[in-house]
Amino acid sequence: MKDEHQESHMAKIGFIGLGNMGGGMAANLAAKGHEVRAFDLAEAALVRAEEAGCTRAASAREAATGADFVVTMLPAGTHVRAVYSNEIINAVSPGTLLMDCSTINVASARAVIAQAAEKGIAMLDAPVSGGIAAANAGTLTFMVGGEEAAFENGKPILEAMGKAVIRAGDAGAGQAAKICNNMLLGATMVATSEAFLLAKKLGLDLQTFYDISSKASGQSWSMTSYCPVPGVGPETPADRGYEGGFAAALQLKDLKLALQAAQEANASVPMGSLAESLYQVMVNTGAGGRDFSGIIQFLDGELAAAK
Repeated sequence: MKDEHQESHMAKIGFIGLGNMGGGMAANLAAKGHEVRAFDLAEAALVRAEEAGCTRAASAREAATGADFVVTMLPAGTHVRAVYSNEIINAVSPGTLLMDCSTINVASARAVIAQAAEKGIAMLDAPVSGGIAAANAGTLTFMVGGEEAAFENGKPILEAMGKAVIRAGDAGAGQAAKICNNMLLGATMVATSEAFLLAKKLGLDLQTFYDISSKASGQSWSMTSYCPVPGVGPETPADRGYEGGFAAALQLKDLKLALQAAQEANASVPMGSLAESLYQVMVNTGAGGRDFSGIIQFLDGELAAAK
């Protein structure tokens, strides 16, 4: 049996997917003293990883071979299925723990975990919350699905990249928790934006409305931590022209995953469905790269006026 102290401090980690999120995550693992072999299809991402202390791998298979842990951060379920099926699962030994931190559909997560289990390999689905800034700062929240023993094994590695690591349940539970949370986030941001716009049209001072509602029953994270109005509350992307933060296109992706899961589970999600429709129109205007709190501009007609 491997020495747990050695695992948590000097692990060999294969890291696949070095985009906006994965790049910062891999850098944090390297900074904590882990031996990180990293792979991405983009040359620029590999260069940044090397500069952050990672070793370049020539392929996903090479990154995974001989690793104690494999961490993936990929765009969608199709990528996760392909990389694990074609490269990772056949490259690792039964002692390796696989951890997918991508945000994908629950069915894909469970299918890949089951495929790994058939080979005697433990795997966790461990999507994150916190965005690019938290990925770079190592303050992500991980929502983890998988068996208890595998979770305890992987927890020190995830803690090297985050501030909170929470087991949501068995296989797929991490993805389920993530999409439920982000459906709620999308819907509350729309409602918060509507409320501020109505308050403005009713002649209320928006700072005064914030001071009242943030201490009343309408309070939400979308208001007090991520206010969509410039100059009100803590600094948010609204104060930077709705740049940075969590792109509307990514919020839309998560809402689509929630609706897909709801359809499969026969769950009624009318507010989530409406939020998805609104973010789809916002993205269709060409504003997918804007922060998702920019939905307030869309609702107010400002995006249309800017075109």
